[in-house]
Amino acid sequence: MTTNASLAPIAALMTLSLVSMRTAVAGPETPVFEEVGGLVAIEAEAFARQTSSDRRAWHIVAHGAALPRVPDGDPPHVLGASLGAYVEVLPDTRRTHDDVLVPGENFSDEPGQAAVLSYRVRFRTPGRYYVWARAFSTGTEDNGLHVGIDGTWPESGHRMQWCDGKGGWHWDSKQRTKDAHCGMAGAIYLDVERPGEHQVQVSMREDGFELDKLVLTTNRAFAAPAEGGPVARRRLPDGSGAVKISGELKRWHKVTLTLDGPFADERDDDPNPFTDHRMTVLFKHESGSPSYRVPGYFAADGQAAESGATSGRQWRAHLSPDKPGRWSYEISFVRGKQVAVSEAPGESLAPYQGRRGQIRIAPTDKRGVDLRAKGRLQYVGKHHLRFNGTGEYFLKAGPDAPETLLGYADFDGTQGRREKVPLKTWSPHAHDWRPGDPTWQNGKGKGLVGALNYLAAKGMNTFSFLTYNAGGDGDNVWPFVARDDKQHYDCSKLDQWGIVFDHAQKLGLHLHIKLQETEIDDNVLRDNKQRTEANVPEALDRGDLGPERRLYLREIIARFGHALALNWNLGEENTQSPEQQRAMSAFIRDTDPYQHSRVIHSFPEEQDRVYTPLLGDASTLTGASLQNPWNAAHRRTLKWLTESAKAGKPWVVANDEQGGADTGVPPDPDYAGFGGKSQAPGKANYDLHDVRKATLWGNLMAGGAGVEYYFGYKLPQNDLNAEDWRSRDHSWDYARIALAIFRDARIPFWEMKNANALVGNQNDDDSRWCLAKTSDIYLVYLPRGGSAELDLLSASGAFAVEWWNPRTGGAGRAGSVARVQAGARVALGTAPSDPDEDWLVVVRRR
Repeated sequence: MTTNASLAPIAALMTLSLVSMRTAVAGPETPVFEEVGGLVAIEAEAFARQTSSDRRAWHIVAHGAALPRVPDGDPPHVLGASLGAYVEVLPDTRRTHDDVLVPGENFSDEPGQAAVLSYRVRFRTPGRYYVWARAFSTGTEDNGLHVGIDGTWPESGHRMQWCDGKGGWHWDSKQRTKDAHCGMAGAIYLDVERPGEHQVQVSMREDGFELDKLVLTTNRAFAAPAEGGPVARRRLPDGSGAVKISGELKRWHKVTLTLDGPFADERDDDPNPFTDHRMTVLFKHESGSPSYRVPGYFAADGQAAESGATSGRQWRAHLSPDKPGRWSYEISFVRGKQVAVSEAPGESLAPYQGRRGQIRIAPTDKRGVDLRAKGRLQYVGKHHLRFNGTGEYFLKAGPDAPETLLGYADFDGTQGRREKVPLKTWSPHAHDWRPGDPTWQNGKGKGLVGALNYLAAKGMNTFSFLTYNAGGDGDNVWPFVARDDKQHYDCSKLDQWGIVFDHAQKLGLHLHIKLQETEIDDNVLRDNKQRTEANVPEALDRGDLGPERRLYLREIIARFGHALALNWNLGEENTQSPEQQRAMSAFIRDTDPYQHSRVIHSFPEEQDRVYTPLLGDASTLTGASLQNPWNAAHRRTLKWLTESAKAGKPWVVANDEQGGADTGVPPDPDYAGFGGKSQAPGKANYDLHDVRKATLWGNLMAGGAGVEYYFGYKLPQNDLNAEDWRSRDHSWDYARIALAIFRDARIPFWEMKNANALVGNQNDDDSRWCLAKTSDIYLVYLPRGGSAELDLLSASGAFAVEWWNPRTGGAGRAGSVARVQAGARVALGTAPSDPDEDWLVVVRRR
């Protein structure tokens, strides 16, 4: 949430009175100001009505608008006024003590007799409210005002007086008395006897008075605010139920349905727009299939990423249609206490419930890596995900770090809480931003958008991040309006996240969304000891599928589930109980209309305990996100591929964290700050070439789904503070080359299984690995170079032998043996060059 509220309601009011106005009543867009926590702020120009204005009237002076056509001896003072507008009593004929005083005309010591403005205010908390006002006093006689409530003018609201702050906007709360010409502090107040809507009123004491803003507070010790003071929270009438469809109306594109619905503020409690409203939209193709029941969400003014708005009446749902043609939609909109996080039916809310319409979807026009050219990435019961448009299977490569990627200074409401984990600027990648790329709020976002551009340019196709880490290692990412307020979500921040994620999809980047981290995920420690409530104040329902967790998952899915390529990770190093994990995964399955892959990440030593109960039909998971030592990727990947297939539900298994925890994937030796080192420091004793061989190719040759690289904690650009992905530039090259080999060599990896025994590797060690589609194609990877024999005893026919270079890429080359005959154990010969380096040998039926 930001401090900039939407200008639209104020602008609507300004148009009512930009010229001389005697008596005006605002139209249906008149705001109702909201008191929250004993405080309400009121924008002076947003009044509901004006009365007693025959001789003097309040006029709106606004930035960019014509000046009132009434005599005024002062120039406009919009500079510094809150939202660029204020009101002034005109005409102003008594500016100094020497000017003629005309009681009832240019001066009124009787409150409520001249130029009365009324403001609609909804109070939740009855009590005594001390009144502060922000005024611009230009002379000795333009500095007095009266305040009242509901047509009454108590003595405690008479004669507000300003002596200080001449010539500028100034907050004060003093009452002029016989003995205190410049006013007594703490004497101006109004008593609100009951909750509900009231009329807060001001009336002229002296003409020429300029009023910018009012604050009413139950805090008698309230200090004069800085500049414009607290944001005015306004409640407009509920929307008409009109529906707007926007976006590119094409296959696999983001199509947005926006409903003009009930007005709300993201901090409302009664009703809470997130827990007490449930919007769901049924989208259905004319053929009858597919149909999607898409959760909706509160979107403030509909442009919160730009405006920073906290309130509005726009409600949204996103469709990414799989087929061209006609789609229908039908809106379900119900209200009730906690209805969004329960199975309660709720009360149908007219005129929104049952709204229907149709959308015409055209074929996609996108090409290349843009995911809108490929379709949705889906789990299809195999060890690899597949795009439902092109049928292409997916191998991934990209960064797992930093986990604090979204701890970005350009996102609204984002705070750095740990000295060693400052908010990111992503400035090393600002020059990677290109004209035409998205930004928000006058150029924010270029650093992170540029960073994604860099990844895509390097040929990467995935990146990873936490969406919630309050209380964790970084403690700077959460979707809420405040760190510990899990009932209210930050509309502008989440819209800005969405801009980044949508851009990533256009670049062909898969979103690895880690929903929580081990420090905050539940009530179980690694050693299985129970945590105490004091240990984990930030946990969502202490790991259970309670209302906080349900709401969190629903909000994240509603806003970002339309993305074509993503997976939901139940948590980094997750230590919830199996029952909690199954419940969370099932809720995601039941809420996500697009059925994205669901995976879980675990400590290496905890994998047997965590993964085994979740295999087969025991859960709705579709994959595992592995953490292991850098040289254990092959064995760990192969283990869980084998175990999941044996249990009857093949998992998609990726290697997403490798290390040492302190080291991970080291920077390039020539990266500034790494000092030309080739190996990770201390006892790690490995380098980026070892990572290429043992981690990258180790996963791929086991039949895995690819890798994401973790940066450790003690290296430059580490897992918490990284914002320069060029620190691993060479490692991205090696990953790109691997993906290119699988593509260019036309390797049907989704049909292949590990077959290390065919190259004499009975123990699955790191000497040589084989991936095979028996009798058709065999991959033999040699981490240490040399040669190998391949067992083709069960095959027949002739096979061609090509050598592919994992270090430099390029086309396949002939080694010393160009072809072999099946029916025997065959020698594959030697590499075309560099025989001691790693090579991939492709043996394919001719």
